[in-house]
Amino acid sequence: MSQDAVQIIARGPRAAAEAAAAAIDSDPLLEGATYSILEEDEDRDIWRIDAFPTTQEEADGLAAKLGDYAELRTVVEKLADADWLAMALSGLPPVRAGRFFVFGAHDKGLAPTNTVNLRIEAGAAFGTGHHGTTVGCLSAYDALIKARRFDKVLDVGAGTGVLAIAAARTGSKLAVGTDIDAPSVRISNENARLNKSSARFVHASGLSHRLVSKAAPYDLVFANILAPPLVALSQDIRKALKPGGFAILSGLLRTQERRVLTAYLSKGFRLHRRLHRDAWATLVLRRA
Repeated sequence: MSQDAVQIIARGPRAAAEAAAAAIDSDPLLEGATYSILEEDEDRDIWRIDAFPTTQEEADGLAAKLGDYAELRTVVEKLADADWLAMALSGLPPVRAGRFFVFGAHDKGLAPTNTVNLRIEAGAAFGTGHHGTTVGCLSAYDALIKARRFDKVLDVGAGTGVLAIAAARTGSKLAVGTDIDAPSVRISNENARLNKSSARFVHASGLSHRLVSKAAPYDLVFANILAPPLVALSQDIRKALKPGGFAILSGLLRTQERRVLTAYLSKGFRLHRRLHRDAWATLVLRRA
């Protein structure tokens, strides 16, 4: 919908914003919808949802879902007929997460010399490093590799590939990523080449690709997706991990944390650490 591209903005108290975000996540018709949620004004308890629909049906669905919450003030803004995603990214600052520095082409030349620098171009894929879930995963991984080495890493729902690329750039001998979206796979492989990384990405639903099963078991699995598929894939992720292996899970709201954690604890995982950023949660789990 490039000619009629819109941005949907909803503002209101945290409880209403988180409830609306959870409703979007649970709606099968809005699966894959691109949105973010963050705290805009702590003193006044104002949270903000920004949604970027790619079809008219998605725009209508998002507007209707947000409109269900009377405490949210929702506006729809028409964007200029341009590459609005690239324009939006050009205004985003670089992101630092532990030893990792994530930047785009617009920040070339700003990367420090004492960090692992990852140039990530999003295109139509999710995961530039600016989203709270991606930052949470990178921060969690940075803490883990201070004391451990992960030779084989799998990234489920890789998006731009930033997590698998980060693993490959920090010593993993094998870093494989999957995504259900074919354009994301193309973008992530381009990002791997851009970063001179050995990470490889394949088009697959969940962990179903033969390359994924052939390389199992893994020392670490990333899954930065949504809460419902995280729950659905809990057994598959357990099978893909070595005993004692780690899973870093994100893409879930704090309000969904208990549901996801319960699913993994029932499969024999132990909670190692949890991180919170804005309304989002990241869980670090270890397989028994």
